[in-house]
Amino acid sequence: MKNILCTALMLIASLTASAQLERPRLVVGLVVDQMRWDYLYYYYNDYRNGGIRRLLKDGFSCENTKIPYVPTVTAIGHASIYTGTTPALHGICGNHFFIDGQRVYCCDDSTVQSVGSNTKYGKMSPRNMLASTIGDELKIATDYQAKVIGVAIKDRAAILPAGHAANAAYWWDKKAEGFISSTFYMQELPQWVQKFNKKHKGFVEGEPIQSPKGVTLTFEMAEAALENEKMGQDDVTDLLTISISSTDGIGHQYSTRGPENKAAYMNLDKGLEKFFNLLDKKVGAGNWLLFLSADHGAAQNYNQMKEHRIPAGGFENWKQLKPLNEYLQQKFQTTENLLVGINSGRVYLDRENIRKLGLSLDDVKREAMDWLRQDERYEYVIDFERAQEATLPAMLREQLCNGYNYHRSGDIALICRPQVLLTEDSPAYKGTTHGAWNPYDAHIPCVFMGWHIEPGQTNAQTYMTDIAPTVCALLHIEAPNACIGTPITAITK
Repeated sequence: MKNILCTALMLIASLTASAQLERPRLVVGLVVDQMRWDYLYYYYNDYRNGGIRRLLKDGFSCENTKIPYVPTVTAIGHASIYTGTTPALHGICGNHFFIDGQRVYCCDDSTVQSVGSNTKYGKMSPRNMLASTIGDELKIATDYQAKVIGVAIKDRAAILPAGHAANAAYWWDKKAEGFISSTFYMQELPQWVQKFNKKHKGFVEGEPIQSPKGVTLTFEMAEAALENEKMGQDDVTDLLTISISSTDGIGHQYSTRGPENKAAYMNLDKGLEKFFNLLDKKVGAGNWLLFLSADHGAAQNYNQMKEHRIPAGGFENWKQLKPLNEYLQQKFQTTENLLVGINSGRVYLDRENIRKLGLSLDDVKREAMDWLRQDERYEYVIDFERAQEATLPAMLREQLCNGYNYHRSGDIALICRPQVLLTEDSPAYKGTTHGAWNPYDAHIPCVFMGWHIEPGQTNAQTYMTDIAPTVCALLHIEAPNACIGTPITAITK
């Protein structure tokens, strides 16, 4: 009888143990700034077996992942990946945007101070972001026991992915020449960060964001966070967000081709191989989950396109601010400004002045749109608030609606012709930019690898906003609170 009882108790204990919820020890979100989807294959023959080739071999690639909003810029991309939603709901409407007529940087926060330097570069936080992130939901699900840390050269690329409840976010201060944070997270840099900064003083000549060595620097900082914070070392799932910012700085300067861009992606590949090996060693093979994506892509250089008879050009449309404002002043017989700015293909009217002058916002908007439509470089000039009613392709209409926030996105949306870039117009221009709805800016990589991921790929339509709900579905936690994406069932099945 005693043996039967012991056997029964052991069976119950075994069943209870096997019924426990499984989660990976660590989730890693890796966002490569300005990484076009085709970079997975353009440099494929030069990649290492243990880097991007391993990612594609052992991971699951969503080959047709698009950005479902405009404009396609860094701050919005990072916020959208981790919130699973778009500017309409998370409120990060650009790297810069206007609120009540005032220009705002996406992470500005005057209530906090720099930690790790005496400069202004630490006066940052995620407070302008209105939605929760993967990390915030992971914190809630684990009774705030999970560690969430963000690392990047760019402040916005460290802060927005990590979210509101993060333990820390670290970004580069070019004046202090080291990684810093803000009092939003802590009062003093941990000793390991101070030692890291001291050791890496002068590691990159010049600014890391413009050097392939900035890629290596970011990976080494992420590795230091992993080891010193003992992430993935217990039964509570942690989240490490990493953004590789140097690929964007180099792309803007040298475009999508050439030795400089290749050097950046070779360093990315080398860094990935080293990082994968560290994860296997410190967290354990099969115990970590990683996804790689991008905040946006990039257009080919327009001068290069024109050399091969492909229609292309550059357009400094922000220079239209003054003549458009003067036209509106003459039309409505006032000396007051009726515009506050043009940013990322959006025109911001001065709603406060228009109200004070007793003018109709719709009348001013209509006159401005008529003036702008005279420029043939615009494919569409759209009343942003009424984008749903506009006659244009359904996909583009949805992107406009997803990118529109009444309080922060402006009044008129400007859609340029394909390959007409919002950048300087010069026959000597060698760089590139992004921000448009077109595939070159909106088609991004999305590859999951590691814990419970079966190798494979799909060309089914997926979206940037599907990444967060997919991660949350795998972890069996609630999706971020403004999430509009859906789990990618080819991965979560």
